[in-house]
Amino acid sequence: MNRVCLLSAAIVLGAVCLRADTIYQSSPQGRRVVIHRDTILVSEDSTSLVYKHFELKERRVVKVRLSQGSVPYFVDRSTAEQKQRIVQVWKRFGYMATVTDLDGKTTQLFDAYLDFYPPGGRGSLLESVPPRTTFPMMIEGGGADDFEFSRLAKVEFLDDQLKVTLRDGRVVGGRFLMPTDKPAEARILGITDAYDPESEDVFNFSLPLARIREIEFGK
Repeated sequence: MNRVCLLSAAIVLGAVCLRADTIYQSSPQGRRVVIHRDTILVSEDSTSLVYKHFELKERRVVKVRLSQGSVPYFVDRSTAEQKQRIVQVWKRFGYMATVTDLDGKTTQLFDAYLDFYPPGGRGSLLESVPPRTTFPMMIEGGGADDFEFSRLAKVEFLDDQLKVTLRDGRVVGGRFLMPTDKPAEARILGITDAYDPESEDVFNFSLPLARIREIEFGK
């Protein structure tokens, strides 16, 4: 996504946001200093607070932890309806994908991205293997590329081989290029229409690429 598109999306996002949870601190003069608007608080105690928000540069929902210091953070909380509305806004700015698994079940995702896990496990694998909205691939005939989701129309999984159709009509064959030499499992994650705004997770759908037949990208 280029700078012009990012700027345009940021302007639109700012215009349509519905002021969900707002995090702020008090200044020495007693004024409220806003730290982040349009968030959803996940948890809060005397040591820290955790919230989630849509990160425009990464095109996905992320979770942030703020440690409480000498000047504590405060939260203006929104209603359940306002939180549901802000999730609908988030869904407009991430990547859409329709995932078909090996059994033929189809699921529509919003704010889709890839993450990497221990085989069969949960939790982030390594900080050095961050989530991404790109598809790394070793291309038939030699060479490699890291296709941004915005370039992809469809990815078909044929055993350990891939058939990638780009938005410009080109078709590329090859295999998925794991961005680590450690045992790992690549998964596609995202939120569905059943996503609960109160959830501690930033996704409610997670499926290993090894269990997917096809991914069709919407935007």
